Amino acid sequence: MTSPVEQRWSLRAAIERRRPPAPTPAITRLRALIALTAVAVVVVETLNFTESGSPGFSLVVRTVWALARVVGLLVLIRMVRFGRAFSRPFGLILAVTTVFAVARLTAPRAGSLVPPVQVLVGFGVLAVLCGTIVGLLYRSPAVAQHLAHRPVRRHVPPSVLTVRVAALSYAALVAVPLLVGVGTLGGDERRHPLALTTLLLGVWAALLVVLLVVMGPASAFLVFGKAWARWVVGILSVAVLVLQPMLCYAVLGVDGLLRDGAPLVVTAVVGLVALHRSRGRPTWVRVPA
Repeated sequence: MTSPVEQRWSLRAAIERRRPPAPTPAITRLRALIALTAVAVVVVETLNFTESGSPGFSLVVRTVWALARVVGLLVLIRMVRFGRAFSRPFGLILAVTTVFAVARLTAPRAGSLVPPVQVLVGFGVLAVLCGTIVGLLYRSPAVAQHLAHRPVRRHVPPSVLTVRVAALSYAALVAVPLLVGVGTLGGDERRHPLALTTLLLGVWAALLVVLLVVMGPASAFLVFGKAWARWVVGILSVAVLVLQPMLCYAVLGVDGLLRDGAPLVVTAVVGLVALHRSRGRPTWVRVPA
């Protein structure tokens, strides 16, 4: 039984401000690279927005969502600074979805099939930066040592953390095309009668509500090693993997399928592969002192 002294010490340790470990050259370079990537996202999105001529509601929504990744990159910088093991799966999902979020904005809305040269070059640079970030997070021994500096009380497999990050990103990846679809209700871009479009958007909204309500707690219990949570996360991952492309195509057409269906498909596949790899591995195991 824990003594009162040990309880007070645990409470004090829980609320005290933790100091980050001393930065190494590898970590300094990684953080600078992430900051450069955030700047590249802003530059590419600004170029694409200004080159679009007359941006519509869908472009505004997708641009805001792409720029929201800048906040995620800033969070990743802080996580790397404090040596969080969560930095790896968070950086992986963030890099993948950032590349897709920007790629779906580079395709011209009209005219030539080839984007402006400056937009194309910017996207290429951004893709290389995101790939380099993922490579350093997963392949650099110096970065791995920094991320493992802090002793943990319980061990959670990296694949389980990857599943949780992927699962938590589903709702945002569903919300963006849903908002774009809502914007088509009163315009000429609507592909179906108003009643059918409203019904499809209702199904889409119901999927979003389920993800918001269920996926957070389920992925948390997955980290705790609950078998039922694996089934819930797996079933919902398959559901979004099937429903999102269908709804994107039905409401937004091929353009929406490529721009909004592909990012979630890739994220769901990453989550399902990580879920499969974590099968049978001990989860939430107490580390011996």
